Amino acid sequence: MKTTNGDYGDTSDWNTITYGHAALEDRCAPRLRVNIPATLRPSGGRGFQTVVVDLSLGGFCANSLQKMYVGNRCWLTLPGMEAKQADVIWWESGRVGCAFANLLSPIMHDNILARYRGDGVFRRV
Repeated sequence: MKTTNGDYGDTSDWNTITYGHAALEDRCAPRLRVNIPATLRPSGGRGFQTVVVDLSLGGFCANSLQKMYVGNRCWLTLPGMEAKQADVIWWESGRVGCAFANLLSPIMHDNILARYRGDGVFRRV
């Protein structure tokens, strides 16, 4: 994590932060708008109901009225699936952007989209 003096502590923290930024800022995979009910649980906290509003192989954006802190871990649980670990990249105005600890497999990603295609999945062209 970035320390108060501006450095990144150790190499593993730098890699984690770099991966997170690449997953959400470099957009290593296209983001697709979705509307998927889910549960989001911050590390050390209680899970709460949310709606995932965009999804990619590398991460997601979801509603979060509860403040989430950059660098903290969280777990996203979509209906019928096990929790996926992620790191908080940003939180602003009731939305949180997270990078998955491990990229979603393309098959899992496609299955999620197929399952929710009727619930507001919009492909950008």
